[in-house]
Amino acid sequence: MTRPRTPLAWFRSRPLRSRLALLTAFAVAVAVAAVSAACWFVTRAQLEGEMDSALRSTRLDPNAVRSLYGMCQRGEEPPPVGGYTVQIVDAAGGVCTSGKAALPVGEGDLAVARGTLSSFLHTVKDTAGHELRVSTYPQQLILPQQGPAFLAVSVARPLSEIDNAMSTLRWVLLLVSGIGVIGAGAAGLWVARTGLEPVHRLTGAVEHVAATEDLTVRIPDEGEDEIARLSRAFNQMTASLESSRERQARLIADAGHELRTPLTSLRTNIELLARSERTGRAIPPEDRQALMASVKAQMTELASLIGDLQELARPDAVRPGPLEVVPLHTALRAALDRARLRGPELTFTTDLAPWYVRAEPAALERALVNVLDNAVKFSPPRGTVEVTLMRGELTVRDHGPGIAPDELPHVFDRFWRSPSARSLPGSGLGLSIVARTVKRTGGSVALSAAEGGGTLATLRFPGAPTPPPEVTA
Repeated sequence: MTRPRTPLAWFRSRPLRSRLALLTAFAVAVAVAAVSAACWFVTRAQLEGEMDSALRSTRLDPNAVRSLYGMCQRGEEPPPVGGYTVQIVDAAGGVCTSGKAALPVGEGDLAVARGTLSSFLHTVKDTAGHELRVSTYPQQLILPQQGPAFLAVSVARPLSEIDNAMSTLRWVLLLVSGIGVIGAGAAGLWVARTGLEPVHRLTGAVEHVAATEDLTVRIPDEGEDEIARLSRAFNQMTASLESSRERQARLIADAGHELRTPLTSLRTNIELLARSERTGRAIPPEDRQALMASVKAQMTELASLIGDLQELARPDAVRPGPLEVVPLHTALRAALDRARLRGPELTFTTDLAPWYVRAEPAALERALVNVLDNAVKFSPPRGTVEVTLMRGELTVRDHGPGIAPDELPHVFDRFWRSPSARSLPGSGLGLSIVARTVKRTGGSVALSAAEGGGTLATLRFPGAPTPPPEVTA
């Protein structure tokens, strides 16, 4: 059995523009209802106050009162007095009424007739069932054959005068309120439709991107409001995604190009070995040894290239391992030991001060090895590599040919290699890995031309010269 939908569930199922229009109409309806109710009550109170003031100030001529009272005494019917209902009450409770229906006599009226109350203002229903507002005041007369008499004169006006005016006002307020609510709903719908038009365009753009994967879509972002900011954020997002996809495609293309060279050379060498085995023509021992050494070098280059690609293909938000407090000077000594094996004819001068950083140990050591390998690769035979670590700033200086100023902005790009270094081994990924690893630690890296020739690599790591207390413990 399907449960009936609640009004709130129905409201939430409406489109946003419909909800905004309904909310606007509801808010206006509440405001108009509050204002109309206040206007109605204030107007009624004002009219009642004016009627009370008019009744209090109304006093009949004593001769008219004497005439009316005399007619009642003679059994005659008194004529109407203007638009009022007039009733004369004596101290004994006798009543003389000039009007369509008699008014009920209350204790207040009798108290005024007996002189114990100066005036009495109240609302009553006459014998015909009509509500009237009554003001009673005392009146002293000299009656023939009776002498002085104390009477109470009640002057009444029907409350229908106020009710009719209030009924007219009520219908006017209802009509104006209805027009206001309908107009507010229409205005709210127009404002919602106009205000949400950029959101509609943005939704269309997102749906287009989702359906076609076209990241070149841009939407207008005029103005400084929230919609414009959202549009700019969307444009920046699509631009970043487009750039990321271009970098990914370029990475795949560059990786394929870099892999093709060692694979081609490796295939050629293996085909030579296979042809030698198939034809029975032995390769001279020296040539065979050189061939096997070439195969081993190419396999090493392939393994290094694949490792670099795996490192760079990992998203920045995914870390290979937990960050630890690493003694940078110790990791640098281990990297120096590996660099000395690759450049045994070079001289390494070191000045290492203790420094502790928070990093992933394996990635940090690999970055340090890449920086030192870069210095070894470009150092002249029997050259010197100067390594200094002072207060978190690591400098590695070689005395090689250096880097041209127009090439410095590209040294950290993936697969970029200087024209002078294309004949040297390497994939062009080492410095990209260095920049990525140093950035993860919160530091910075830069290459510049050294005074007197060569290249100066400067790496800055945030940290401290002493380990944290928990590491020391």
